[in-house]
Formats: sequence, C-alpha cells, structure tokens
Amino acid sequence: MTEKSSPVKGIIHSLGLVFGDIGTSPIYTLTVVFLLFQPPSQENILGVLSLIVWTLITLVTVQYAWIAMNLSRRGEGGTIVLKEILLSSLKSPKMYGFVTMLAIIGVSLLIGDGVITPAISILSAVEGSLLIPGLEGLSKGSIVLISALIAIGLFAIQSKGTDKVAGAFGPLMIVWFSALAIFGVFYIIESPVVLQALNPYWGLKFLLDNQFKGFIALGEVILCATGGEALYADMGHLGGKSIRQAWVFVFMALVLNYLGQGAYLLKHPEAKNILFEMTFHAFRPFYVPFLLLSILATIIASQAMISGMFSIVYQGITTRIMPMFKVDYTSAERRSQIYLGSVNWFMLISVIFIMIEFQESSRLAAAYGLAVTGTMTLTGIMMTWIFAMKQKPLFSVISLLVTLVDMTYLSSNFYKIPHGGYWSLILASIPLGMIILYKEGQKRLYKMMEFMPLEDFLHKFSRVYASSPKAGGTALFLIKDVKEIPFYIIQTMFYHGILYEDNILVSIIKRDDPFGVTGFFKPDLSDGLRVFEVQMGYMEMVDVEEILREANIEERAVFYGLEDISTVNPVWKLFHFIKRNTPPFINFYKLPPKKLHGVLTKVSM
Repeated sequence: MTEKSSPVKGIIHSLGLVFGDIGTSPIYTLTVVFLLFQPPSQENILGVLSLIVWTLITLVTVQYAWIAMNLSRRGEGGTIVLKEILLSSLKSPKMYGFVTMLAIIGVSLLIGDGVITPAISILSAVEGSLLIPGLEGLSKGSIVLISALIAIGLFAIQSKGTDKVAGAFGPLMIVWFSALAIFGVFYIIESPVVLQALNPYWGLKFLLDNQFKGFIALGEVILCATGGEALYADMGHLGGKSIRQAWVFVFMALVLNYLGQGAYLLKHPEAKNILFEMTFHAFRPFYVPFLLLSILATIIASQAMISGMFSIVYQGITTRIMPMFKVDYTSAERRSQIYLGSVNWFMLISVIFIMIEFQESSRLAAAYGLAVTGTMTLTGIMMTWIFAMKQKPLFSVISLLVTLVDMTYLSSNFYKIPHGGYWSLILASIPLGMIILYKEGQKRLYKMMEFMPLEDFLHKFSRVYASSPKAGGTALFLIKDVKEIPFYIIQTMFYHGILYEDNILVSIIKRDDPFGVTGFFKPDLSDGLRVFEVQMGYMEMVDVEEILREANIEERAVFYGLEDISTVNPVWKLFHFIKRNTPPFINFYKLPPKKLHGVLTKVSM
C-alpha cells in the first residue's frame, strides 16, 4: 500500500494500527488524575485539561508527528532507526557504544511498556461493566478473570496472523473516535467554560498553585500521551503522511472528549469512572454497545502493541543485539507480518501477572508512565544530538525544549517507583539484561573462537584442493567475514577432508538502511573457491534460498558452525542456556533443512 495510491485507505489503516493505545487513554487518564484532587475544583479541572491538551500538542504533535518524522531511513522510524542514523554520523568508538546502550535501554523500556498497555487498557474497559444494572456487585476477581480471558484469547490468535482482523480495525476505530468526539461535544455545550482550558495559562497556574502535588499529577497527566511513540515507530508500515493526516482527526476527537469529561466532572464532582459514567448518564440506551466498543478498542490497542513488540524484537535480531528467536511468517503476501512465539507467551504471562498483581486500572496507573516517559526522553536526546550534528539549529532548539519537557514528565514519574512503578522497571530489566548478556557473550565467544587469516587459509586450501579427492557439485559455507575463516570450515575441509568441486563462502551482511536485499558474487578467491555476499536492510525478512536460486546456485550441502560451550562461570552458563534454547541463525534465513550440516566446535568460556 502506498500513500499516493490510496490516501483514504492509508488514514483508515493508521487509525486501526497506530492510534489504539493513545485512543483508549480517555478511559482512565482523567479518572486517575482526579484521585489526587478530591473534590475537584473548577480551577483544578481547567488546569488538568489544559495540561492534557498541551501535552498532546508538545509530546505527540511536535515531538513525534513533526520533529521525529523528519528523521527516517527510507521512510522507516523508531528507536533502532535513530540509533542507525546517529551511528552513521559518529567517529568515536566510545560514542558508538554509548549510543547503542541508549537504544538498548529505549527498546527495553518499550517492551516493559508493551506489557502494561494491554493490562491497563483491557482492565479499565471491563471495569465499565460495573455500571450495567445487575452487574454492580461484580467482584475485583471476576473483573480480573474476564480481563485475563480476553487477553488469553487475543494472544492465542497471534500465531494465525492478523491480516484479516486488521482490516476491521480502522473502521472500528473511526466509530470509537467519533463516539468520543460526540459525547465530548454534548457535555461541552452544557458547560462551555471548559473551552478556557485551551489556554496554557490554566495549566501553568495549576502547577504553580499545587506545587509538589501538581508536579506529581504530571505523572498521571502523561497517560494521555501513551502510545504517541507509535506515530514514529509505525511510519514505515503506513507512511508518515497517512499517520499525520489521521492524527489530526484523532487529536480533535481526544481533545473534545477530554473537555467533555471535564464538563461532566464540573457538574458531577463525585464521578469515579468519568468516561463511562458520563456515557451512562446521557446516553443510557447506547451504554452497553459503547462498553463493547470500548473493549474492542482496547483489544485493538493491545494488538497494535503486540505487533509492535514483534517488529522491535525482529529489529533487535537483525541488528544482532538480541538472540535468534524463532520467527514465523504469518502472511504469504506481506513478509512484515511475523509471529515470535517466545515473545508472545512472555507477554501474555506478564500481562496476566500484572492484572492479578494490581487488580484495578487505577492502581495499575501507578506503574504506568515510567517506561513511556523514559522512551520519550531517550528519543528526544537522540533527536537533539542528530539535529546538532546535521547543523539544523531550529530543529535542534525545538528538539531540546521538547526533551526538557520529556525529562520533567520522567522525573514526576519517579514518585511512582515505590507505588508499583518498580514493576515497569523490572519488566524492562528482563529484556535489558538478556540483550546485554547476549551481546557480551557473543563478543566473548567471538574472541575465544579460532580464526585463520584469509591469506593462510588460501595457501592451505590451494594445496589441499589440488591434491585431494572432491565430491561433485556445490557446497555452501556460511561465514561472517571473509577476512577471517572460522574454525568449523578448517575442521570440515582440512581435518575431515570434505571438499566439493565448487565451494562457496556465503556472507550475510546487515546494511545501515532498513530495506533492500541484494546478492552477488565477489571475485573468486582461488580455483574451486568463490564468495557470494548477501546484503540486507536491517528490517528485511530474508529468504536466502530464493536469493541463491536467483543467482543460479544449486547447492548439494550447506555447512555452518555451531558452538558447544563449556563453562563454570554462572554468567556464561546463563548465556549458554540462552544460546541452547534459541534456534541457530541458520533457521532465521530459511535455508533448505535437508541440506544443512552443523559442524560443532567446542569452546571454553
């Protein structure tokens, strides 16, 4: 799908796949903020509404819809993309490591956030059923059980692919945002005084009047912008133009609804679950359909987050900061439709655990926001750095100001750490720990491996090839860098005497840009020894077998190296466990399984 061919279709798809998270924020944001201010005064209501409106303008419209979307690689966005853009401009190896660590922390925080989003969204929607006559006495346990069953159903269908379901997401979200806007306008007409909240004066006054309590309230206000990072992260799937155009509609609907909630709160200060109570109060015949629509919207929000997690982990695999998790392709038409079973079930277990641990969406809000603001701050730092290096002073200054706002929200969220926010950090620390362990383990393993310089290898290969019997046909040997020949090739050719008439060293190289795949022969190294290089963008789903066929390579066997790690060090034992329980890289590139031969090399760490 291209933006030029179908702009309307692009906008509808964006509504379904990008704005689910931020679109369901009105279910809980204002409710959670006003747990701090009881009873809510008119000044506090106007102040909070003003902060919400200007948070959406500053952090979503300016930071993501405008500034971040000016930084892309072939239309692709996200934390990994920012890392690649920044690394391509850096010269210092020390800075290289620092930027990589920033990106790793950003990715880890996004994964931690990805667990909390489905939990709070589904829980808050199901809690709306308490207003239905006859269901007022529904226990917390029952709400958690219903929410958990919805989550189980959602995660269970991931392996089937989401192509068909995704087609209905956009139209459903149009209905959802339209309903939010209509309900908001209804109450704004009743209390037009809330329109004053569009003036940032009320937000600043609120912060000055409430001081520390107002600062802490920022940690709840930020919930209105959760999911804003998806505008940038998903631009490669849908195009920046479609997402920006859809955001105009979403922004208007959200602002109208928040103002409507404020208007309802002015007349009903005792309200606890504001969105559902205002709907029940004025639109009672439509309440149950609206409740079902809200549950569908939260499922869509969760689906977008799950798909986003798969994409993030896939980027992590291709840029070699994450282990080679098993990847399944769920769509014959779109290779970007992927499923990672290990990630899927980790997220489901974590979501259910979080639901059981917190039981209520208002309590879960205490853990939510830390990861989001952390990701926004890291994005802001990297963007400011890039614009400064590119010598774009206007963008540098605006990006710096936005980053300072991000940091303010992040610091206000520190208050949440002892109140449940630590779970956000714990969840993020799992992928962070795994990434650091895997990267350091791979680095250590590479140092421990025996490599032969290419010149020495060619000298020995020429002698052995000329004097030894050879098997007919072609054999492929997978290799990282042609300049250094791994021990498994030496072992296979020289120790075991396995030589073919045609031996091809196949090197798979990750490029700095996200898309594009090319395969080509390099100059022959020796009689009977050739080099074939595959260059791939770091977001490509590569079918190496197909590339080999296009190059007229018909191999009889494919050899690759495997490591048998022996260690007494508990850290490297954990690394060995990860390596042993994730598929070898060979599975990642879709080579013919019947022709594969893994050659084991024993390594002591």
